[in-house]
Amino acid sequence: MNLNFGYVIIVLVIVFFSVTLHELSHGAVAYLLGDRTAKDAGRLTLNPIKHIDPYLSILVPVLLYIIGAPVFGAAKPVPVNYRNLKWREWGMVLVALAGPFANFLIAFLSFLIGHFSGALYNSGDKTVMLIFTELIYVNLGFMLFNLIPVPPLDGSRVLYAISPDSVRSFLAQIEQYGLFIVYALILLFGEAFSFLMVNGANGIISFFYLLVGQ
Repeated sequence: MNLNFGYVIIVLVIVFFSVTLHELSHGAVAYLLGDRTAKDAGRLTLNPIKHIDPYLSILVPVLLYIIGAPVFGAAKPVPVNYRNLKWREWGMVLVALAGPFANFLIAFLSFLIGHFSGALYNSGDKTVMLIFTELIYVNLGFMLFNLIPVPPLDGSRVLYAISPDSVRSFLAQIEQYGLFIVYALILLFGEAFSFLMVNGANGIISFFYLLVGQ
């Protein structure tokens, strides 16, 4: 395999940047809604070291990039005490959705800049084109992956808010095993994940093009 380590480093920097803003968004919204847990834990910071998970933030995205699969992943969950939040469970939904929304916003702004500057296309510098392309796909991958309703991913917080007590109890019971479940799903259904991520990201990018009149 002809692996360009310079490109791998670029992707890793994009991953660090993306997960940092993702987690910072969680903590910032929680703080605005009355919970200081993330702030007291030092998670309201742009320092990526505070947020990255060695496996989901580094190993999984890099391996996916190396094998040519869509890049997705997650970071260490920001600690939040929903009892301190305004609107409790629904406040937690806002906190949970803040991270994927940050990734969506990064992807959309990267698309707009790359599209109107020409940096997304072959007429520009290939490295710059890679940076903008990966900014879009990595962030859309992070957004879609984190919306999966398996604890501790963000989608589970939304599911919790709209579910009956029996489902809430089940989600609470599997929370401590959540990351292992996520790893298992990636290992067992990696091809299906790739299919969903690629088609989901391409669908959103088609919407971006629609917005700019193409």
